[in-house]
Amino acid sequence: MKLILKELAAVLASENIKKNEPMKNHTSFKVGGPADLLLLPQTKEELQKVLTICRESTKPFYVMGNGSNLIVRDGGYRGIIIKTKALNRVCAAGETITAQAGISLKALADFAQENSLTGLEFASGIPGTLGGAVTMNAGAYDGEMKNVIKSIEVITADGSFETIPADACAFGYRSSILQKKPWVLVGVNLILKKGEAQTIKEKMNDLNTRRRTKQPLEYPSAGSTFRRPEGYFAGKLIQDAGFKGRSVGGAQVSEKHSGFVINAGGATTADILALITLIQTGVHQQFGVDLKPEVIVIGED
Repeated sequence: MKLILKELAAVLASENIKKNEPMKNHTSFKVGGPADLLLLPQTKEELQKVLTICRESTKPFYVMGNGSNLIVRDGGYRGIIIKTKALNRVCAAGETITAQAGISLKALADFAQENSLTGLEFASGIPGTLGGAVTMNAGAYDGEMKNVIKSIEVITADGSFETIPADACAFGYRSSILQKKPWVLVGVNLILKKGEAQTIKEKMNDLNTRRRTKQPLEYPSAGSTFRRPEGYFAGKLIQDAGFKGRSVGGAQVSEKHSGFVINAGGATTADILALITLIQTGVHQQFGVDLKPEVIVIGED
């Protein structure tokens, strides 16, 4: 680790190298033990160099955005976590937006609206960064990321930058080629359409009002806990199985929307995972449907 730290110190400022960093401070669920190292690259060139150092070491590493779809176990992460949230630059040219992967979807949607570009309204209330949204092909209110992407820029396994056209990204329901390749997303080119700024703003406000009304945004969570099973809605299955309001420790199935497991206060990762397992078992027993978590879990107990 001393050698790794020495190499990292030549790339990152000291304040962007954090030792034994509690991951509860970096995930939307507000849970998780410490990572051995948390790295905060500020540019894509810094990220490129950091990835090379990590790949040449024997330490495991994980690349995250702002942790809105991530759960770190209570024992923490024995390795290196690279947080890309500082890579948030964005610019527009005509109907094209070029943005770095760390920008939040809200900031990106606001930028599009300010430039009178329509097509990202659906994403304005989705928590998380552009990188996570593209990797998962996030969607809401009949919109999906794949519908507005022209190309992506990645750092490949050999450390080089490469541009991948959208039709080569294998976008599907909550899936993309980024889940299968050892690539790290650094930027995205989006194609939108000209619109009227006030109309775009009104649509964003309407969607976000609907979201606040239906979802437990006042509690820490990772958004929808489960993927939508084919032919069903996860929230309805969970409610019909009698789990609405069910708790394990500080983790609870939301009273507002049963598709959300929330940190109702003082939850641990163990509480959350136990409740997820309880729900999966109950729904399978009653309806024969296997619920697959949408959240990513890393670390150790």
